[in-house]
Amino acid sequence: MEREELGYWVGFNIASGIGPVRFRQLKLYFGSLAEAWNAPSEELRRAGLDGRAIQGLIAAREKLSLEEELEKIERAGARAITWEDQEYPPRLKHIQRPPPVLYVRGRLLPEDEWSVAVVGTRNHSDYGQEATWRLVQGLVKSELTIVSGLARGIDSIGHQAALRAGGRTVAVLGSGVDVIYPREHTKLAGEIAQSGAVISECPMGTAPEARNFPARNRIISGMSLGALVVEAPRGSGALITARLALEQGREVFAVPGSIFHPGSFGTNELIMGGGAKLVLSVRDILEELAPEVMLGMEREEEAPPVGQIVLPQTSEREDDLLKHISHAQPQHIDDIGRASGLSMPEVLGLLTILELKQLVREVGPKRYVRAQAVVAE
Repeated sequence: MEREELGYWVGFNIASGIGPVRFRQLKLYFGSLAEAWNAPSEELRRAGLDGRAIQGLIAAREKLSLEEELEKIERAGARAITWEDQEYPPRLKHIQRPPPVLYVRGRLLPEDEWSVAVVGTRNHSDYGQEATWRLVQGLVKSELTIVSGLARGIDSIGHQAALRAGGRTVAVLGSGVDVIYPREHTKLAGEIAQSGAVISECPMGTAPEARNFPARNRIISGMSLGALVVEAPRGSGALITARLALEQGREVFAVPGSIFHPGSFGTNELIMGGGAKLVLSVRDILEELAPEVMLGMEREEEAPPVGQIVLPQTSEREDDLLKHISHAQPQHIDDIGRASGLSMPEVLGLLTILELKQLVREVGPKRYVRAQAVVAE
């Protein structure tokens, strides 16, 4: 697309009152975004805009330099892509109200068509963290891209697990791609952009306002084959994503949780109400997706099972300590020390080595779990 034409797309995306529906109306009526951008008020009214939208467009024309807006995108290391670009996610293009413009840091690839949204609560449990980690790593091994929202909790764990497994992940923001929220995920966003993409429909400089996030969720579900909800209390934003996924004809999956834990009330009710398939393993997700995805599962079965690895070479002392660390229930370092009979300096040293070998992970302050089940050679 020519630079001048792209500038008009960006300009309309900034103008208040011009959403996807009105954008499409203008493009169909005028045939050219340049004509629409410069049209007088009466012609804009005949094209279907109301007074508020006309005022928003006129205000944008008066204050914006479209060339400066394009330069602002470039300075942030981003690009703007539109409905008409090949890089635009094909599945997203066919939802209701697809965003006319996406701002992208990194790169969207054709293989991202095979993606799964992974969402959940910010206030996750150790169980939710471990479930997310294992399921995402299994999905990545089957060559699926992980799409999420970079939020605290399950979202960020999903991104991190995908990166650690060497897979692709896409973060969809409710702010401009130059305004990372939460701020502590700035480094994570940079890592995602290196091997995947950070995207948003929000213009550059947009603050992370609450009203942006439900709209953001429709992109997360819209570009995915299905949505996996790991933990979600009633009223959670993750449940909004699940509802949108169902409306878009996507598959919805949910990890069951304790009937006593508020963080699992939403997921359990999704399952009970028939809106989501209960997930106990990666296979439960892949069985519902397209046959092409199942080919990845067949390749996976030639290697050790999902979430399992062959034990690296370990010392006798490391093996002894591993016997006192659970695969499922995170344990405090003090409890591990008492069970093993080792001194605290010894336990700390051995845990550091085992973390480097990816046999244990710290899932909370001084709380450890076996990273993966071990397959005997």
